[in-house]
This record gives sequence, structure tokens and C-alpha cells, in this order.
Amino acid sequence: MYDKFQAYLQKELADIEAAGLYKNERIIESAQGAEILVKGKKCLNFCANNYLGLADNPELIEAAKAGMDARGYGMASVRFICGCQDLHKQLEKKISDFFGTEDTILYAACFDANGGVFEPLLTADDAIISDALNHASIIDGVRLCKAQRFRYKNADMADLEEQLKAAQNCRFRLVVTDGVFSMDGNVCPLDKIYELAQKYDAMVMVDESHSAGVVGKTGRGVTERYNLRGQVEILTGTLGKAFGGAMGGFTTGRKEIIDMLRQRSRPYLFSNSMAPGLVAAGIRMFELMEESSALQDKLHANTDYFLRRMKEEGFDCKPSESAICAVMIYDAAKSQKYAAKMQEEGIFVTGFYYPVVPKDQARIRVQVSAAHEKEHLDKCIEAFKKVRAEIEGK
Repeated sequence: MYDKFQAYLQKELADIEAAGLYKNERIIESAQGAEILVKGKKCLNFCANNYLGLADNPELIEAAKAGMDARGYGMASVRFICGCQDLHKQLEKKISDFFGTEDTILYAACFDANGGVFEPLLTADDAIISDALNHASIIDGVRLCKAQRFRYKNADMADLEEQLKAAQNCRFRLVVTDGVFSMDGNVCPLDKIYELAQKYDAMVMVDESHSAGVVGKTGRGVTERYNLRGQVEILTGTLGKAFGGAMGGFTTGRKEIIDMLRQRSRPYLFSNSMAPGLVAAGIRMFELMEESSALQDKLHANTDYFLRRMKEEGFDCKPSESAICAVMIYDAAKSQKYAAKMQEEGIFVTGFYYPVVPKDQARIRVQVSAAHEKEHLDKCIEAFKKVRAEIEGK
């Protein structure tokens, strides 16, 4: 049988490559940071989720080492079988305090958190009303749940209201949105979502993966941005982006919701607990954020400067209140050419194209970091100008 299946896969892969949609992985030969080593050449990294520049932070590295020295390398089991360590409970408390929520549950990744949040809480009598541009992990999590599905256009409050009206016969209603939409960089209008949820008797869930550590004066995400801290029923997020860039996810929110997830959420029940080193570094990361908002301040200044300068140079950039700047190229093959030539100029970026974004909406997604200095931003802008001249003659 595999001979036939192999031939099928080979043809599918060849078609993907011929369409200019094949994804090649590049190898980094250094620690993650503003400056990285790729094929022996130094590059400035503008495509990592390393928003606060903590991925190579010495204090987090030392905390991880100390955690392993004190509590070992791994847990070798799931929590309901052999429990967890005191470190895991400390990190859950830190996350709850950070977001102003009642309780927190840890997962191996936010993909697991989103995959395991809907099915334990909702049944066929209920409704999930989801933004059209929500992350794939939310989409997959919704598929695992028997609740009725409604979808509204991205950040379109008139359409959300129509879907809420259509779902009024359902027992419980849950509106689900990304905090920051990762491909466009726009922040969800949580104030208006919350208002509509109150009007139509619904709960709200926000995935803070690209917004936590970034959005809000002190980086506490979209609930801080809209003065709704502690009022949203469910938040999910990751430690793999702004919060140190390693691994680990979480769901935080109302106490009873978290307790039910501990009883029935399958990715939690059947996956190993987070490794002690990662947990210890996560605890230290939240301590650093409590001590100072200097990293958030620098990130916001960097992002404002980069976006303003790119628009001044005539680039088509989507509006953004996050650290994501989508530089629109539109053509998939051209976006790959841009990325390749940018790397030749010492700038590490990635072209995004279908099916990651809609057809004819290809772009270079530039991700700004607190680790970047002004000269890094200027070098990236100059490289974009040079590559544009080479490819488009302008």
C-alpha cells in the first residue's frame, strides 16, 4: 500500500513546490535573540515571537538551571497520576496574579490549552461564537466539541451581534477571539465584544498568546488594554512567545472553569507536566515583569517607530497595536523572493502565504522585539527599500 501512498505524496509535494508554497526550514546556529547566526552569517531576527527579548535572558537561563538542580530534569508522568511539584503551583499562582484571575491550569503548550478547553465545558446544547481569523488551535479545539458553531467576520461587531442573536436558543454561549490576530497584528475590540456578551448573556474567551507581554501599559494583555482585567471568564496563553520563548501554555480564569478542566481536559490529563526547568524560569519571568515595565516600554517605542518609518517609505502595512507589522506583498512567490533577498541583506524574515493567510494576501510579517535597538530597526527598513528596488524597480 505504501508504494501507492508514496506516489500520491510525492505528487502533492511537487504541486506545492510548483505553486511556490513549499515551506523550507532554516537552521539557526546560535541562541535566539535580536542577532542570530544562520549558515555562519550574522542576521537580525525579525520573525521571532521573542517580543520582550527574553529568549536568551541570563536570569531566566540561571533560573532554569537552578530549577533542574533542585527538582530534576522531567516529571515523567501526568499530574493526576503522580501529582506535580510545588514549582508548578507557584507558576500557576503567578499567572493568576498577573492577569487578575481566580485560578490557572498549565499545559505543555497553548495549542493544548485551546485544544482542551471547549469539549469539557460545552455540549450540543451550547454555542461557540468564534472570530473568523482565530488561530488554528482554537479551530481544532472547537472541532473536538459538540457545541453548535457560529462564526463572525474578523472584529466585525455587527456580525458578532447577528451571531449572538442566532445563538439565543442555546443553553450557554461562549464568544471566542484572539487577543492579537497573528497574521494581521490587529487587536480585538474586546470592549465591544464584552459589551455585546453582556447584552446577549454570553461568556468570553480570549487567546492572549500574541498579546500577553505586549498589549497594555504593563503587558497584561487585552484585558488591561480595555480595563477589563479579571472580568473575562477564560484566557489562554503561552510561555513560548513574549514570556521567555520556551515551552508551556495555560488557561486562566474563573475558578470553577479551571477546576472542571483539571477533571476532564484531555491534553492536561494525558500529557506530562511541564519540565521543572521551564517552570522555574517561568516563575522568574513573571517576577521580572512585576519588578519593571521597561521591556514593554521599549517594545512599544520600537514598534511605533518601525511602523511609522515603513509607512513613510511607502510600504503597505496593516494597522497594528501589537508588535506585529504585516508588510503586504500580496503575491506568494514574490513574498518568498523578498524573504530570501532580505536574508542576503542580513535580515531574517519570513514570507507568509496561502494557506497560512488567504490567497493573494501574502505578506512579510515583521515582529519587533524589545531586544532590537534603533540601528537594528533602521537596518531592516533600509533592507526593505533595497529589496523593493531590486524586485519591483521602485
